[in-house]
Amino acid sequence: MAIVSRKVSDLSGQDGADHEFATVVVRQHPELDQPKALDVLAAEVEAFKEIGDLVMLEVTLPTGHTKNVAMKLADFNKLAPDMPKVLNEARGTRGRLPGTRIGNGNG
Repeated sequence: MAIVSRKVSDLSGQDGADHEFATVVVRQHPELDQPKALDVLAAEVEAFKEIGDLVMLEVTLPTGHTKNVAMKLADFNKLAPDMPKVLNEARGTRGRLPGTRIGNGNG
C-alpha cells in the first residue's frame, strides 16, 4: 500500500504538480476578517482581470482602525483640484517630517 499526495486547485479542483501552482492571497473581501491563501494553477491566474490604473490607500481613522481602499486613478485625482501637486508636497511615511532639525536648536 502507498500513500499518494496530490495538490489540487482551490478554484477548479484540478490537480497538478507543485511547480504548476501559484499562491493567491485574498487580502480584502467583504466576507473575510483576515487574509486567506488559495492554491491555484498558474493557468487559472490568467482569468483574474485587472481593473486598470488603481490607487491603493491605507486609511487610519481617529479611532485607530485601519482599512484598505482601492480606487480608480481617475476618481482619486478628482479628490483635489491639483492632485499631482498635493502628492508632490505630501510628507513621506519614512524619516523625519519636513522642516525638522537634528539637535537641541543651540547651534
